[in-house]
Amino acid sequence: MSELGRLNRVELRDIWQSEAQDFTPWLAREDNLALLGETLEIDLELEAVEQNVGPFRADILCKNTLSDRWVLVENQLERTDHTHLGQLMTYAAGLDAVTIVWIAARVADEHRAAMDWLNEITDTEVRFFALEVELWRIGDSPAAPKFNVVSKPNDWSRNTAAAKRTVEDTLTPTRALQQRYWNGVQALLAQNGGPMRPVSAPAQSWLSHGIGKTGVGLNMAMNTRENWVRVEIYLAGKWAKQDFAALEARKPELDTAFGSALEWQGLPEKQDARICHLLKADIANEAEWPRQHEWLVRNAVRMREVFHPHVTRLDRRDVREDD
Repeated sequence: MSELGRLNRVELRDIWQSEAQDFTPWLAREDNLALLGETLEIDLELEAVEQNVGPFRADILCKNTLSDRWVLVENQLERTDHTHLGQLMTYAAGLDAVTIVWIAARVADEHRAAMDWLNEITDTEVRFFALEVELWRIGDSPAAPKFNVVSKPNDWSRNTAAAKRTVEDTLTPTRALQQRYWNGVQALLAQNGGPMRPVSAPAQSWLSHGIGKTGVGLNMAMNTRENWVRVEIYLAGKWAKQDFAALEARKPELDTAFGSALEWQGLPEKQDARICHLLKADIANEAEWPRQHEWLVRNAVRMREVFHPHVTRLDRRDVREDD
């Protein structure tokens, strides 16, 4: 029998001596924000560090790449305190639609209760998470971080069930088929694991996953009349054409890495743009769904592997906010 190691807890201050100088810069790194995003089930893109929000200075300000809404992260290397709770409430008041994430070495019982209460009384535009951070190592291995959620919004467990009942009562046959189809795709994606996380299956012809940049989605789409399914990088909003041009400049490299010639659709009649790969598929034939689902998941995962590093490095500094 193989010998197993033993987990040893590491004191946070042994690795991060200072919140502002050590922990915040560490957390703001792309790979560590990705770890936090996996815990929260939110795809995060860094916007600013030590950003002024009202009279206070937020540790980290991010965007949820799927909803384009703010995610504000406040961290402590100690036990939570009333001062930080007050700051978080001020941040929530200053931002119309925001997710507040409070990370600490330990979340006090009274602050956990306060976060639960805030999630109860606020609408779905403002959400509160409280997380405890730990460090562990095995033997002489590097310390590994672990985030534990101790308080989170409960609206999706309550509202999703009610919404599902309402939707199921009103879905057309086509919408019901679409939702069943995407449920199968997301179930397969969940089985595979990896960086692509499943999302709620919509009753519509497409669904979107984050790929690390606001305005860029890794989508799956279907057409029940023309009988095709596809995976795509969909670029939307004011940056779409610039982002598309930057990626298209690497077209040979990206096509080769993907393993097939992709369709590069600049969509000149629209503000948006698309890069896609298509499969002809009889969607009405449910016996064919497992093959189609496997194709979608395999190609979506491959598209993420190829495009994610390029998408996250897209340079938008020369685009004015009013463009």
